[in-house]
Amino acid sequence: YADEIMVLSKGVQDYFKQTYGRDTILIPNGVSRPENVEADLLTKKFGLHKDDYICALSRLTEEKGIHYLIEAYQNVKTDKKLVIAGDTSDTDDYVMKLKKLAGNNPNIIFTGFVSGRTLEELYSNAYVYVLPSKLEGMPLSLLEAMSYGNCVIGSDIAEIADVVEDKALLFRKRDVGNLTEKLQMVCDDQELVQKYKSEAADYICNKYDWDDVVDRTLKLYRKGRR
Repeated sequence: YADEIMVLSKGVQDYFKQTYGRDTILIPNGVSRPENVEADLLTKKFGLHKDDYICALSRLTEEKGIHYLIEAYQNVKTDKKLVIAGDTSDTDDYVMKLKKLAGNNPNIIFTGFVSGRTLEELYSNAYVYVLPSKLEGMPLSLLEAMSYGNCVIGSDIAEIADVVEDKALLFRKRDVGNLTEKLQMVCDDQELVQKYKSEAADYICNKYDWDDVVDRTLKLYRKGRR
């Protein structure tokens, strides 16, 4: 078993091969199909309703690229709100930068850390989900967002592009102008958004089925015990 390392993303798999000449077993994160829920706590806490916000959910660290998203959003003509959800612990300087970028725009909402029912509502009722990362491993939040049937806009890094294939919109990483164009496109074209929404859940839940991931992991460990 020591000769077979389990990795969660193709990028890590390629790294081990190129750097150490080691073959690895690629077993990605998995996801189970959830039930979409209506906005309730989301409305009471933040005044949000179905399809009236663009959502990003991640740790608020520089490599997640949330500053690119805020800059792009400020240039988009829309009445959709921008919701930034995520933990702010140990990243005070970066969070201050984000809030400075947001300025006094009342349509940019920082929810802080969310979990449980509030998280389920956030995924269930988003108009579009955005993942603007410069660097990722295997983004579980991306799988979760698509499992809820979200239209996704992601940066074109391999760790995102390899997951979504043609079932999401991609923009050039770090390119605020290109991200602005994609955001404006989805805000102006509800039919396009619905097309991606209609395909997302079936695609991601079939490709990254959690039961299949568990089976593959168990087989690998059992093989190592022989």
